[in-house]
Amino acid sequence: MAMHLAPLLLILAGLQQAPAPSQPAARDPVTASYVIGPQDQLSITVYDEPDLTNRYRVDDAGFISFPLISRIEAAGLTIAEFADSLRATLANGYIRNPQVRVDIEQYRSRSVVVTGAVRAPQKLTMTGNSMTLLEALALAGSPTADASNEVIVTRRRPNAAKPEDVEEIRVNRRDLELGRTGREVVLRDGDIVNVPTAQRFYVDGHVRNPGPFVLDPGMTVQQAIALAGGLSDRGSDRGILARRLVKGKMADIEVKLDDQVLAGDTIVVRQRFF
Repeated sequence: MAMHLAPLLLILAGLQQAPAPSQPAARDPVTASYVIGPQDQLSITVYDEPDLTNRYRVDDAGFISFPLISRIEAAGLTIAEFADSLRATLANGYIRNPQVRVDIEQYRSRSVVVTGAVRAPQKLTMTGNSMTLLEALALAGSPTADASNEVIVTRRRPNAAKPEDVEEIRVNRRDLELGRTGREVVLRDGDIVNVPTAQRFYVDGHVRNPGPFVLDPGMTVQQAIALAGGLSDRGSDRGILARRLVKGKMADIEVKLDDQVLAGDTIVVRQRFF
């Protein structure tokens, strides 16, 4: 009886060890819903069909050239929709029950523009699934010495009906570089990143390091004096003046420590008398 069972046991063991048929791996919802565009490069896998598995570039008309079926439209479809379309086309007289996986290898149809006070202003292709603001600034050669500490990202609102229907995201570049923004700024297709030329102000009088400085939005007189190294041994925090242009004329205006500094101001710190 045991001799008759041995061949059967060997057959069952072989069935248990046989590899399961290849199936398309799960894909995250964001990638699956990405809409393919011209010049995107697709990685297409047709399981058990090595001659069909390859990289394919979407042409400017939105099609790819594919073996057996010549040309098939890809642009305007999501990854999931295109995979279904290709699977159905191959099943229509070419391959029995085809298993297809489509991935984006290069995102050539998505881009952002970096302008302003950077070393290499340009249109950047988003070659990955996402691009952060820091990555975009680095690819544009980093901000110049004249750059403002503020970076402005302009983007169209979702489902915007008019071109001017945009929103602005303002980020302090120093906080961004030090990871103090509290979130990573992820760019979207069509975003415009602008690094303005710095607005400046001056600190004069009895401070440790008088001179010109870059103005951060919302900067107070107290912060401006701190940026200039603080008061000197003879400096006073009373009677501080802001020399600024008012209605086309220069005027000396007495300011308090919590007043805001304006672009072009010269903050004058007086000498204390005791």
